[in-house]
Amino acid sequence: VENIDARGSYVIPGGIDAHTHLDMPFGGTNSIDDFRSGTVAAAHGGTTTLIDFAIQKKGGSLKEALDTWHEKAQGKACIDYGFHMIATDVPPAQLKEMADIVQEGVTSFKLFMAYPGVLLLDDSSIFRAMLRAGEIGALITMHAEHGLPIDVIVERALAEGRTAPIYHALTRPEAAEATGTERAIALAEMAGVPVYMVHLSSTRALERVIEGRDRGLKVYAETCPQYLFLSEDDLRGTPEDPFEGAKYVCTPPLRPKHHHGSLWRGLRNHELQVVATDHCPFCMHPQKELGRDSFAKIPNGMPGIETRLHLMYEGVRNGLISLNRFVEITATAPAKIFGLYPKKGTIAIGGDADLVVWDPNKKFELSLENLHMKVDYAAYPGKVVTGAPKTVMSRGQVLVHDDRWLGKLGGGEFLKRRTFDL
Repeated sequence: VENIDARGSYVIPGGIDAHTHLDMPFGGTNSIDDFRSGTVAAAHGGTTTLIDFAIQKKGGSLKEALDTWHEKAQGKACIDYGFHMIATDVPPAQLKEMADIVQEGVTSFKLFMAYPGVLLLDDSSIFRAMLRAGEIGALITMHAEHGLPIDVIVERALAEGRTAPIYHALTRPEAAEATGTERAIALAEMAGVPVYMVHLSSTRALERVIEGRDRGLKVYAETCPQYLFLSEDDLRGTPEDPFEGAKYVCTPPLRPKHHHGSLWRGLRNHELQVVATDHCPFCMHPQKELGRDSFAKIPNGMPGIETRLHLMYEGVRNGLISLNRFVEITATAPAKIFGLYPKKGTIAIGGDADLVVWDPNKKFELSLENLHMKVDYAAYPGKVVTGAPKTVMSRGQVLVHDDRWLGKLGGGEFLKRRTFDL
């Protein structure tokens, strides 16, 4: 029996990141972290479980997509993992197949209102998928941005020579997210099913969620650290090189700073349930460079899998959320919503002993040298946080101690999740 000294520290459940994209194809390239580097980085940051996304090819079967993602993770993942299924095409055959996917322990489906021709589904397809999810106990999660008008705005900006990264934000207005959120909630209400909004970034979208919840609907939403700590200003780059802003191109885009307050308030008041990362990292060279001549070609995504707990603990230190709420939004709520509780997300007899010894006084710089993600830049360069993991355990095994990696390659297990039931 190994004794672990936790004096002066908190012992908290291992973090659950319910939104990651490891080894994901996008815009002619792949996100730079695979299931090896991504899960090692996650563990260093105190996250011991993640839920990634398998992506159905247009016209392909859901099972093929799931097999592909099992292959990506097999023998590489160092922490436990599950999958959501991104459905890009739902004719009757795929609606039927959704039940088989749920049997495989993949009990949530993500649908898109954005990216026409690639991921976007029309409202009738979304509605049919929601009805089907209700029959089989699955949860629908939504990328709720009204995508068709966005594409028109993007076209016009490019035609006018507005190509810099800042236009990624200026062409994806808050109204598009608010409208998408409202439509998603209306469709879920008509279908009589719960719905979960991924990566909510703006005040007006949050207001739509609050209205739905106030009407007694089962509406859940997550936000991400980048929407709490970064802003549209970061997309402007530097006076010498506006393209530096490409580091911060993610979707939905970073918003003006005044959105931070409402999102923190949403977390405090249980209007937002979860903080996930939407970790989808691309290196500046050569990947983000693909969009030097057009912001529309910059691969969308940011690194975040390793820094989520550090940043959210800043919220505790600044009095924005309580310590209990910190644990809830980073571990307990995602475990409950996504069918992993009480094995994950809590410290209890019979649970998985995913534990983090959290040193509230440890100073840690979120610099490129200190982090383990494969991306070639730090999203928060020079930022020093107070509060960091000292020891990280998965199922009782020590993965990280004093920033040293002690885990084993492929030690993570695939988690079959239960169907939705809160």
